[in-house]
Amino acid sequence: MQLKLLPNIKSPADIKDFSAEKLRQLADEVRHHTIDVVSQVGGHLAPTLGVVELTVALHKVFDTPDDKIVWDVGHQGYAHKLLTGRFNQFSTIRQYGGLSGFLKRSESKYDTFGAGHASTSISAATGIAEARKRTGKNYRVVAVIGDGAMTGGLAFEALNNAGHLRTPMLVVLNDNEMSISPNVGAMNTYLTKIVTNPLYNRIREEIWKISGKLPFGKKTARTMLHRIEESLKSLLVPGMLFEELGFRYFGPIDGHNLDELVTTLERVKDLKTPTLLHILTKKGRGMVSTNAENGEYHSDAVKFHAVKPNGKTKEKIPSPLDVLPQAPIFQDVFGSLVCEVARNREDTVCITAAMREGTGLVPFAKEFSDRYYDVGIAEGHGVTFAAGLTTEGVRPIVAIYSTFLQRAFDHIVHDVSVQHLPVVFCLDRSGIAGEDGPTHHGALDIAYLKCIQGMVVAAPRDGNELRHLLYTGLDYRDGPFAIRYPKASSNKFDTNGQAELLPIGSWEVMRHGSDLVILAVGLQVYDAMAAAEKLSLSGTSCEVVNCRFVKPMDEAYLESIIKRFDQVITIEEGVKKGGFGEGVAAWLSTNSYKGDIKTIALPDEYVDHGPRTLLLEKLGISEQGIMAGVKHKQQPVELNI
Repeated sequence: MQLKLLPNIKSPADIKDFSAEKLRQLADEVRHHTIDVVSQVGGHLAPTLGVVELTVALHKVFDTPDDKIVWDVGHQGYAHKLLTGRFNQFSTIRQYGGLSGFLKRSESKYDTFGAGHASTSISAATGIAEARKRTGKNYRVVAVIGDGAMTGGLAFEALNNAGHLRTPMLVVLNDNEMSISPNVGAMNTYLTKIVTNPLYNRIREEIWKISGKLPFGKKTARTMLHRIEESLKSLLVPGMLFEELGFRYFGPIDGHNLDELVTTLERVKDLKTPTLLHILTKKGRGMVSTNAENGEYHSDAVKFHAVKPNGKTKEKIPSPLDVLPQAPIFQDVFGSLVCEVARNREDTVCITAAMREGTGLVPFAKEFSDRYYDVGIAEGHGVTFAAGLTTEGVRPIVAIYSTFLQRAFDHIVHDVSVQHLPVVFCLDRSGIAGEDGPTHHGALDIAYLKCIQGMVVAAPRDGNELRHLLYTGLDYRDGPFAIRYPKASSNKFDTNGQAELLPIGSWEVMRHGSDLVILAVGLQVYDAMAAAEKLSLSGTSCEVVNCRFVKPMDEAYLESIIKRFDQVITIEEGVKKGGFGEGVAAWLSTNSYKGDIKTIALPDEYVDHGPRTLLLEKLGISEQGIMAGVKHKQQPVELNI
């Protein structure tokens, strides 16, 4: 498609005078260009394709950036970026040094509130709307929530508070029946009931039209009709949840009908009450895949939620892992292992929070559907739900991304750890998560889990060790057990391998040495081994230790360090503050170690998006970073007299 309108859009002001026909053409161009670019460079595709018409309509009707649009699940914002002056940069999205794949306040004045995690928009919009009242300013506030975010508890906490405050604001519920996996739960069923009962809205409109034509007694008539209306709500739309929470409900309407969207938004934008507009969309609209067998084309919202680039990689930093045989990524190894475990242990179940595909649980969900729980975007509930299961002898494996589990910190402490319940947590996307950037980098999990009393924290160096740790975690009954692993190759995995129960807190010496010791966590064991090999060529003998247990540490081995080495290097893919290295340094210092300690870890700042290997290299969490940290011994100087 030839782009005639989109390249000339420098800001939403440029579309204010567009006719309905030009708006539809613009929407087509946005969809086409998004598919074209994201298919080449990679990124979240299906979510933003579902809101193209909505995005155009919002920027047509509202006066952004003065009016504030708060997007939930920021990967819906690609079309928003195209209409807010970022067309020329769009091909850099999620690339190192380019546009963020999510909403980012520092990137544009049109990005009212940053969003990488779900269910935050209504809370933020309520705060912005209240600030408007307190500062005396005059602007409109819109929260766009969808892509499964309405299954999150935070959204309902916000609805409850916003309805109580009665602050004018608009919530647009983008109901596409999807998050990444299909939506689950009673909320999805409730929305479906609304969709299948359009009669209520038609009757309501007729009631108010009739009452408005009465020559006298309008107030009395409308009071009576309001009572009838309340009965209609219960009869035709069970509960009318949103209106009971204090929101004026409109919809549902077709979220791909641009004319209807513009007309409806114009009508509701200045209502002096909290308002919810329910729109129906199709995630991935316009994106098709081919069925090779019969040539059919169909949309696949799960497949196209995020796509990998088909273009050439601009920058590639070699890694010690590149020379290893190709192995499945950790999430696929995990998916295989939980099925293996379930075949051997009937007491196990798996729990995730709307991330069946992302955590590798698709095979488990198919084979053990009665032992698989998707709680929706409700990580806190998922953790406490697991705690409840554990009290009755069930052994839950909770699979949640590292950054998403942050949202359940209190539940881990109060509901699991305080009660010493043996819940097994499996944290995907630990460490650098790549192009998803700072909202998704699992930088904090070592620090936030290590500080919890009674928590065991482990990190496998490869897929085979993930098997050992998973079985060890299920065998451990004294409290919670967490296993962290990155979005990367597992390096080694034997599908027919045998599990080994590891002593809690035990480390593994991978290479013996005499000059210095490198204590490595997880995949960084391979960086340490590569660095040790190169250092040996220059006469430096390095011992390399696989610190597979971050907590508890192998104190017997640490004690042996005190007399054997005058230099210790630690390396981990997590923040330095409160991390593994600082724990090692504190223990050694407390036990009178006099040598040099070098800690290699993530900095005390948020790391931007980019290829994982590239970011690790630039941060020094690499083979080269280890070699640079080695304090070489001074050679004696011979004096010629």
